[in-house]
Amino acid sequence: MPQLSYKDSGVDIDAGNELVERIKPFAKATAIAGVLGGIGSFSGAFELPKGYSEPVLLAATDGVGTKLRLAIESGKLEGVGIDLVAMCVNDLICNFATPLFFLDYYATGRLEVESAATVIASISEGCKLAECALIGGETAEMPGMYFKNDFDLAGFSVGIAEKSEIDRSVHCKEGDVLVALPSSGVHSNGFSLVRKLFFEKLGMRFTDKFEDTTLIDVLLRPTKIYIKEFKANKKDIKALAHITGGGLVENLPRVLPGGLGAVVQKSSIKTLTVFDFMSKHVEESEMYRTFNMGIGMVWVVAKENADKVAANVGGYVIGELIKGDKEVRLV
Repeated sequence: MPQLSYKDSGVDIDAGNELVERIKPFAKATAIAGVLGGIGSFSGAFELPKGYSEPVLLAATDGVGTKLRLAIESGKLEGVGIDLVAMCVNDLICNFATPLFFLDYYATGRLEVESAATVIASISEGCKLAECALIGGETAEMPGMYFKNDFDLAGFSVGIAEKSEIDRSVHCKEGDVLVALPSSGVHSNGFSLVRKLFFEKLGMRFTDKFEDTTLIDVLLRPTKIYIKEFKANKKDIKALAHITGGGLVENLPRVLPGGLGAVVQKSSIKTLTVFDFMSKHVEESEMYRTFNMGIGMVWVVAKENADKVAANVGGYVIGELIKGDKEVRLV
């Protein structure tokens, strides 16, 4: 009987080594002050920046969800890495943490070097947009766990903040204004509903004309990364809410203290065309608790700073804080 190799079982060590060499330049392109060493060691190293009185490390992890299913089926993988980074770093800044570094986990049934390299190049691009370093990751080839060319992604990011700045709720008060930062699209939440509506119920195709492009291009627009806006306006921000799964109604209360709620004027929300279209087939309450509706982040700012901050970030005012019990009223 001939002897078996690891490759016979479905794991190609040579392909894995080739991928490592391919992605080294992607990681190097994200290097910032603090990065020690490079890809290839057993762990990534990052030196803590100086200048903090009581530095605290904060961590966030996430995936891309079933948006990845559409990317795989359409063969359009160029943006999913940006999505992966965005879902982590946009959470970090909600606790006033500056992202430092990022790691990824790429798991597949059969390693396709070109596809994996495309995804990791996209992760690198996301890290550059987030001004953080890609210092490592893991590629796992697991035949029997994933079907054919399917793969999954997970990401992990670490940031740093002053201990006194982490809890943003203490800065909020009645009368503070809610500034909405526009989303770039559906971002990375609610795609099980997106897929069911567009492709099962309505029978639409990836190539169908939608807005000024195709439907798949609209749905796969990468999640907006808000790090640069945060850094430029940090002194005027009281609190931040990343509008992900749960929408405005579930994410905004997470940054409010007891005794305060929020009122949002629905007529002020600049909903995107894709959400207007979906709203014809999905109940309004379901839309608002599933999707961002065109708002990627909400910043709480003092009333006197609202117009300035909104102008700085291309945002707009959607409401204010009122007395209440950490609830969002859509009126």
